[in-house]
Amino acid sequence: SENVERESEIVAQAGRKGALTISTNMAGRGTDIILGGNADFMARLKLREYFMPKIVQPEEDEAFAPIAVTTAKPKSDAVGFAPGKKPKSWKVSPQIFPTKLSRETEQSLKEAVNFAVEQYGQQSLPELEAEEKLAIASENAPTNDPVIQKLREVYKAIRGEYDAFTTREHDEVVEKGGLHVVGTERHESRRIDNQLRGRAGRQGDPGSTRFFLSLEDNLLRIFGGDRVAKMMDMFRVEEDMPIESGMLTSSLENAQKKVETFYYDTRKQVFEYDEVMNNQRRAIYAERRRVLEGLDLKEQVIQYAEKTMSDIVDAYVNPELPPEEWDLESLVGKVKEFVYLLQDLEPQHLEDMTVGEIKTFLHEEVRKAYDIKEAQVDQIQPGLMRQAERFFILNQIDNLWREHLQSMDALRESVGLRGYGQKDPLIEYKQEGYEMFLEMMIDIRRNVVFSLFQFQPQMQPQAV
Repeated sequence: SENVERESEIVAQAGRKGALTISTNMAGRGTDIILGGNADFMARLKLREYFMPKIVQPEEDEAFAPIAVTTAKPKSDAVGFAPGKKPKSWKVSPQIFPTKLSRETEQSLKEAVNFAVEQYGQQSLPELEAEEKLAIASENAPTNDPVIQKLREVYKAIRGEYDAFTTREHDEVVEKGGLHVVGTERHESRRIDNQLRGRAGRQGDPGSTRFFLSLEDNLLRIFGGDRVAKMMDMFRVEEDMPIESGMLTSSLENAQKKVETFYYDTRKQVFEYDEVMNNQRRAIYAERRRVLEGLDLKEQVIQYAEKTMSDIVDAYVNPELPPEEWDLESLVGKVKEFVYLLQDLEPQHLEDMTVGEIKTFLHEEVRKAYDIKEAQVDQIQPGLMRQAERFFILNQIDNLWREHLQSMDALRESVGLRGYGQKDPLIEYKQEGYEMFLEMMIDIRRNVVFSLFQFQPQMQPQAV
């Protein structure tokens, strides 16, 4: 934050007569370059320089705090600041200000700050609150605070003195042509270049811009700079001789357009890939939210169990084959693995049934089994089954979702190679990602059903 403040001070004075400002990036500096200097900004700085040290609380800083309590006398080089307090300077370079304040204005400034200390207390306000009071004092918003009113009067007096100087200097700078912006390299984006150019000629002020480029710049090197360099060698053009050409300018703009298009396509592709994960994330979070809110947990688990029974039937019964060839024995064995309470179920119970009738029968049986399981668990502790349902569902969602995220990352890295097989990687990613998501949801259902039916809580021993 200290660097940001310092940058603002420098940029605010870049319009002064004879000012030379060097910056690696002028986009988004947040401060206007006003020809002749920014009197408003300088007046705020002067007010801040006097006001903040007297009002702001010193900051805590571990670097200054004592490590351990000791009765030993402090060493001579350890004194000079309060333990645990970090000193901060609000001093601004005198070169920032265009002229010295008159004695009357400086005296009024000191009196206003002393009045603020009397009202608020010495070093009593947090930095943000003090900054807010300064901001209000520098504006015209109505206020009943006598301190802010007094600070505002002083601010106007300071700005008046600075305005007299900057207005005169503004006219001199305008007469000499205004702000001149020199760019030493083209950015990959024309928008950034235009932001730099836009610093000159602000709101009707005069100004000019010019770029000086090298054939070794990244943009030129990537887009044909070597060809221009060979041509210069062929014509024996000196290294320090400038080249000015409309064709060169248009080729530069075309290069920037290519880079912008490349980055746009990259961002668009990243967004489309992210949107696949975002849709899955919304679905899994909605399921998780439903569990956290405890809405119909029992009914949700029973739905899990019914779908699991349907999955088992689909795995072992092929409706295209005659019923005699259905593997009912394996089907019943798999059902018993999930629901031990259905130990009495036998393959002959399912004979003479259609696939739909088998599913309906197993749905009814698993509902009855779950009611029995709930009664057994709640006998140990009332309401324990609801807690177990929430725990097992959340546990499975969290664990399998983490694994799914890793699998999706691996898929995203590998799917790009399918472009060599004339397949669209994004479509492949969407299709396989959707299938992986469905498999994860099926695993969540099955694991929850298995865990709940295997859940065997122990009776807590009674305290004597």
